[in-house]
Amino acid sequence: MTDEYLFISDCHLDTSRPEITTNLLNFIDKRASSAQILYILGDLFEIWLGDDDPVPGFSEIIDSLSHLSKTTKTYFLAGNRDFLLGDGMAKRAGFEIISEPVSLNLGGQRVVLLHGDVLCTDDHDYQAFRSQVRNPDWQSSFLAKPLLERQQIGAGLRADSIAAMLQKTVEIMDVNLTTVESWFDQHEAEVMIHGHTHRPGIHRYKQRSRTRYVLGDWNPLPSYLSWSSPVGFELHDSRVATYP
Repeated sequence: MTDEYLFISDCHLDTSRPEITTNLLNFIDKRASSAQILYILGDLFEIWLGDDDPVPGFSEIIDSLSHLSKTTKTYFLAGNRDFLLGDGMAKRAGFEIISEPVSLNLGGQRVVLLHGDVLCTDDHDYQAFRSQVRNPDWQSSFLAKPLLERQQIGAGLRADSIAAMLQKTVEIMDVNLTTVESWFDQHEAEVMIHGHTHRPGIHRYKQRSRTRYVLGDWNPLPSYLSWSSPVGFELHDSRVATYP
């Protein structure tokens, strides 16, 4: 095992896209198993409606993550699709749930980790929705409903989300640069790592010696960031773009 850290997000596992499940299983077996730590930065699943959901089709992934935990410390940070994932699932999969933001020190650089949706402050409707569903009282009330009712509500919310996205520009759904700068300042970070936007890239802010790594989604190919000493950070994504 090496001192390597790996970061992924936005797998959006869904039975309608079995190729993503296959890619993630291969990544866990052939790549993550040799790393020291794996961070999953949200949206591992397309939707999560509670740990009592039998999640048909994902037992192999859960077993694979559980096996991985024997050699690689794995952390999970919730996204906007799987924020209801709880301790029951974490125990089954062998990972530890962490809350954003997460601060690290890698190679002498201060790093901040988040899912990324909190940076999209131009999307006012989404931020209002996020505030509602991240409220512990709302979550307790929702999880108290029968699973079938939760599934029906979840399907409705998903349909509403798709319809709303069709009415929004790419710019509105992307990060707000002033908000990004604020998060860098607040956490005194030199490196930021997040997903959510499905726009993989490396953004370098030379005037402040800062770098923001954006993880891509896994549709159709894997996307991950690695860090090791002395190599540093490497973004593994065939779609990646670098911004000065």
